[in-house]
Amino acid sequence: MSNDEHGSRLDQTSVTSQDNRPARGALPAQSSGEHASSPAVATLLQHHPYRAPQGFASPQLPSYRASTVLFDNVRQMRERRWRDKSGYTYGLHGTPASFALERRLADIEGARHAVLCPSGLSAIALVDLALLRQGDEVLIPCNAYAPGRDLAQNMLAVWGISTRIYDPLDPPSVRERIGPNTRLMWLEAPGSVTMEMPDLRALVALAQESGVLTAIDNTWSAGLALQPFDLGIDLSMQALTKYQSGGADVLMGAVLVRDDALHDALLDAHMRLGLGVGGDDVALMLRGLASMPLRYAAHDASARRVAEWLQARPEVRQVLHPALPGSPGHEHWRRDFRGAAGLFSLYFQPEFEPARVDAFVDALQLFGIGYSWGGPMSLAVPYDLRHARAAVSPAVGSAAAAVQAEARYLVRLNIGLERVEDLIADLEHALHAALGPRTGVA
Repeated sequence: MSNDEHGSRLDQTSVTSQDNRPARGALPAQSSGEHASSPAVATLLQHHPYRAPQGFASPQLPSYRASTVLFDNVRQMRERRWRDKSGYTYGLHGTPASFALERRLADIEGARHAVLCPSGLSAIALVDLALLRQGDEVLIPCNAYAPGRDLAQNMLAVWGISTRIYDPLDPPSVRERIGPNTRLMWLEAPGSVTMEMPDLRALVALAQESGVLTAIDNTWSAGLALQPFDLGIDLSMQALTKYQSGGADVLMGAVLVRDDALHDALLDAHMRLGLGVGGDDVALMLRGLASMPLRYAAHDASARRVAEWLQARPEVRQVLHPALPGSPGHEHWRRDFRGAAGLFSLYFQPEFEPARVDAFVDALQLFGIGYSWGGPMSLAVPYDLRHARAAVSPAVGSAAAAVQAEARYLVRLNIGLERVEDLIADLEHALHAALGPRTGVA
């Protein structure tokens, strides 16, 4: 077999620039007076002249892994820009695949811009750090994602940024909490764990009256069930870890906006914080994104069936699913949403103490016990609302506070892609095993 067939012979003129100079990365030609010899393997492996032919296409974009991005010359290095996605400067600032993912996410949600982050929580932090300054105040709903609230009440507080907790089910009281220093209002639709659906239109209107920016955690809708920018919301945050990934094996977040000035502020903070995402994670996210509408619809249909079955059980006091009549804010879901996620919660009858609720979760065989959601496996997690919910500040009588006072322990279910009949049978077995025999509940 010849050296050419092995690919070991070097053709010094096989890779050239447009002006006939060897392209950067190609080995320099030897003069005729030099002793003809092959370069050392170490050099060959770093500067091999072979380039694969153009024209290869496949349904999925390739994975681009890079820290260093190469330039043809110094002038190109100095002139290239990454902020407008017209070129590449450093792996942290984007690759062809990450730019493609951002564009697709923006198109799904009706945004102009998307910025990728390593996780959903880092996306929340990016919004806070990009927009808030010393002396500013941020409003956070009492049913917000707890780590995001902790970020504000602890880290932002150290920097002189104050936090005020509001009741999202009581819009008139929110007006009282908007002050001269209020800069940002976070929205949660539905509330984390307790699943109340707020009147987004009313809350956005209150914020706009006072010139306050609004940012929504839109993870539950995946951008498919709710178009937040059509409601006048300024920023949308999503944990792509959930439905966009679909496999429960990738951590990533995103912030989406329509406004160019907000996008510039996000990019500045993103760059200064050194936020980035891995090339393989981007490839996995793009692969999951292709099937997301079908998976989301399947999660939705299965979750509604399971929720309706649980609603008829005597052990269950209330099912908290925005698509079910009687769930807090159901009318707002009907007005603003065109679908529902596979995530909901339930309260048991008050005679079942927390230990027996835990036993119910332990008795489940097809539901994993673990955090996060949106993946193919069903999950169950018990929550103590004393830790999952924050008190409204200053304290006032409110619908959200009343829910917390009546029931402090619930179970959140993520309905996966298993056969619904199997999940219902598993739930029925766990109800009998943990709650039935000692109470006489059939």
